[in-house]
Amino acid sequence: MITAADPIRYDRKKYKDDTLIALYKGVLKPRMIEEKMLLLLRQGKISKWFSGIGQEAGSVGAAMALEKDEYILPMHRNLGVFTSREIPLNRLFSQFQGKPGGFTKGRDRSFHFGTQEYKIIGMISHLGPQLGVADGIALGNILKENKKATLVFTGDGGASEGDFHESLNTAAVWDLPVIFAVENNGYGLSTPSNEQFRCKQFIDKGIGYGMEAVQVDGNNVLEVYDTVKRLAESIRKNPHPVLLELMTFRMRGHEEASGTKYVPKELFEIWGQKDPLNNFEKYLLEEGVLTEKMIEDFRAGIKEEIEKGLETASAETLPPPDTELELHDMYAPFVLNEIKPNGSKTSKRFIDAISDGLRLAMRKHTDLILMGQDIADYGGVFKITEGFAEEFGKKRVRNTPLCEAAIVGSGFGLSINGMKAMVEMQFADFVTEGFNQIVNNLAKSHYRWGQNAAVVVRMPTGAGVAAGPFHSQSTEAWFVHTPGLKVAYPAFPSDAKGLLLTAFEDPNPVMFFEHKALYRSISEDVPDEYFTIPFGKAKLIFEGDDLTIVTYGLGVHWAIEILAKHPEIKADLIDLRTLLPYDKEAVINSVNKTGKAIILHEDTLVGGIGGELSAVISEHCFEKLDAPVVRCASLDTPVPMNADLEINFLAKARFEKLLMGLLHY
Repeated sequence: MITAADPIRYDRKKYKDDTLIALYKGVLKPRMIEEKMLLLLRQGKISKWFSGIGQEAGSVGAAMALEKDEYILPMHRNLGVFTSREIPLNRLFSQFQGKPGGFTKGRDRSFHFGTQEYKIIGMISHLGPQLGVADGIALGNILKENKKATLVFTGDGGASEGDFHESLNTAAVWDLPVIFAVENNGYGLSTPSNEQFRCKQFIDKGIGYGMEAVQVDGNNVLEVYDTVKRLAESIRKNPHPVLLELMTFRMRGHEEASGTKYVPKELFEIWGQKDPLNNFEKYLLEEGVLTEKMIEDFRAGIKEEIEKGLETASAETLPPPDTELELHDMYAPFVLNEIKPNGSKTSKRFIDAISDGLRLAMRKHTDLILMGQDIADYGGVFKITEGFAEEFGKKRVRNTPLCEAAIVGSGFGLSINGMKAMVEMQFADFVTEGFNQIVNNLAKSHYRWGQNAAVVVRMPTGAGVAAGPFHSQSTEAWFVHTPGLKVAYPAFPSDAKGLLLTAFEDPNPVMFFEHKALYRSISEDVPDEYFTIPFGKAKLIFEGDDLTIVTYGLGVHWAIEILAKHPEIKADLIDLRTLLPYDKEAVINSVNKTGKAIILHEDTLVGGIGGELSAVISEHCFEKLDAPVVRCASLDTPVPMNADLEINFLAKARFEKLLMGLLHY
């Protein structure tokens, strides 16, 4: 195990002077930028800084060892990745200052961004999710057969996240060409390693994942460069993941405000002697590769570049807030070229229509990859993908380990690499395991840095099948509350097929809810050919002047059943079909006509989207209302397994009474 007591030993091997000088300048540049940033921080010209002083060798050595078109996924302290990819400094400084010349239009800070131009995909604050994204990028490289490596950084603290295990395990199972670089600097913020993990070194974890594991002196830029170069060449030829441990130390706080009082002073003295810049500079001087005059010139040139970059960035003005632009940038641009249904029709169950739509999407979008537990040979627990592996092959129809976070992250990575992904949750309840990737990566990426997430997450959902608290939940409200997502929830086979095909046309992330109780219980004539249905367009099932029923999913069929029982009620029955966006105009127009509204959904009452719909109706239809807006929802409890208890739980048990009360109000 490499420790602080081990001196840095350089071995230039066959590398020419030009390579050594490039590495030296590579380490020098981020060090000089950091020194300037710390000064600007004290002057209040930047708001926050995560210092990588003492850790530059890992960032620079790794970035310079890869090809320019190979993706790197860095973290807070990897400034050297950005400078090694030669991003203009004025753009970096604009990013740090929240200026429009940066990469996020002032919407995110420091290195929380990505750039396709430089093949860098930045982190989010949750630390672990970028590992799964790297899996997806690498999977895309495998499928494209382009012989590219991917490298993703994490820290010794971040490696405690579940994403670390899931992503390494997936990469190992799928033989993905990823280098997982763990910067072991001894601390996760203030928590020392012995309070983070019990293993002595991260390379010991390699055997558990069945992967190669290599440890290097993370302060030795030449060793990092040579090792990453060798590993990258290996995994390009023979795809497989590698766990790379970089032994290093950060010489400043987690971020400047946190200080370093929690670190023993002697550690700074020991690691200070292993400074990656000073030691390499001394070595190159001794080797005759560098001269004092060269060092002076390099420093002068970098200083001039920094000052010019700062001058350009500082001259930028912060634009006034533009509400229209903010809302516009929430989603990747998309105008549906609607394909109307035509030709023959065949009677299909709800489940058959979904399978049919999925099959047609796979045929049209040859870059679409399906991922989920047991979806290949087994065909999924509901048999929707039965026969898909035979038609499309297991490269495109992929069984996954039980690791929802890594797989949703992989879907995002595929999108970054120019492909499409579908992730099947075995049950919608299990989406909690991948929640962070969905609401923080998929949903926010376009708003933050202009990257779309062409990922469809299929969600077998709902109660009515006596499956209990963990296989019956209605989770749609979680995602309707999340800007950047789209949410579809069809009630009929034709809508299921058409909306699903639209979801795969759309470059934005779509949560696609499929009610399990409808899978085999309803049928209708469904167009056999490819067709699409626009999101945000409700369907008027019945028309009448007495009142308006707004619902979706299984609620549509409950409403149809009760209305059939009461032919005297002439109601507008609106099936929303999609919940984000939803057809606000259709709801308002109907309620303005009827003067009464009841909102029915299977989800629990408190926090369900019925509250949102009720508020919209109250705001826009107040003068036309002849009665209070009524909400009918399931009990505010978990979903019970016992069939009688479940019937009592569901909104259907109360709908008829509430409907009649509204009618006679």
